[in-house]
Amino acid sequence: MKNSIFNFGLTMAITSLTLISCDNNDDDSSTVDTEFETAQLFASNNSDGKVTIYDMNTGDVKTLTTSSDAAEGIYYDEDSDEIIQASRSSNQLNVYSGISTYLASTTISASFSSSSDVESPRDIAVNGDYLVVADNADVDGDTETADGRLFVYTIADGSITLRNIITTDIALWGIEFVGDDLYAVVDKTNELAVYTSFTATNTTDAVVSASKRIAIEGIVRTHGLAYDNGTMILTDVGDAASDSDGAFHIITDFDSKFNAVADGETMVLANNQVRVSGSSTFLGNPVATEYDADSETVFIAEAANGGGKVLAFSNASAGGDIAPSINNTLASASSLYFYSN
Repeated sequence: MKNSIFNFGLTMAITSLTLISCDNNDDDSSTVDTEFETAQLFASNNSDGKVTIYDMNTGDVKTLTTSSDAAEGIYYDEDSDEIIQASRSSNQLNVYSGISTYLASTTISASFSSSSDVESPRDIAVNGDYLVVADNADVDGDTETADGRLFVYTIADGSITLRNIITTDIALWGIEFVGDDLYAVVDKTNELAVYTSFTATNTTDAVVSASKRIAIEGIVRTHGLAYDNGTMILTDVGDAASDSDGAFHIITDFDSKFNAVADGETMVLANNQVRVSGSSTFLGNPVATEYDADSETVFIAEAANGGGKVLAFSNASAGGDIAPSINNTLASASSLYFYSN
């Protein structure tokens, strides 16, 4: 779960939530029985750049056509009623306002945008007035060396302004704030890194190493991550050429388990993690994830299986080869944001 843009402490609580199971034939069911007035899942994709909004209460799906041809990274703020989307076709952040006023699928225009700074955005993370974009474009022109960039923006008064750029010595994909600590997937590996006190400490352009890196046993290549109320979800795309070897790991009591592993060491699978994988899961290249701790629901953007899917697992705590509770087709699904109130 990502924090509210303006420190409003957005709560992602879904009590007594029951997902209606769907079969394995992609029936595009997305209904959720919840006591909350609003429960929505926002999705971006790299097929046409549109924003797909799933209403978990009614099962309605609407599509907002944007100016992007491909997008990766999405965030919704209730208080401003705005979506922020990272465009891979225009290499900028676009902000779309008045989202709740669109009652049906339509074409929307950006209210304002950032400058075109990024080259290959993969994820966005928000903490207070700061928005960070993880960019996996090769920085030094040498494909044999691992590097990436974290673009740090400020959001205020109807504008997004680039504050500074952090160059990393790891390849990047998914990122997630836990407080002001920024967790980052170490792409092309099974590792997870953290940059402590990220926005407070890294205020100027610099080359920065992670505060700590550990390996996650059982993962081949991780991409997506999500954190809520002490639980971390990490996805495993396995072999990127395969559409059937994906997985995700559930790590409860994550903070203490992560802290217990020394820098450069491995968090073992046994007694620390639950792995979900197998043919029933429809997981091939799960590139992004969201998590709601109260309902213990894992949401997945699956980029490869069946051409792309949005999946939800409400029964994942036991692990293993389990079928998703929701299985929706979305070509080249790339990113998710879950919101409820």
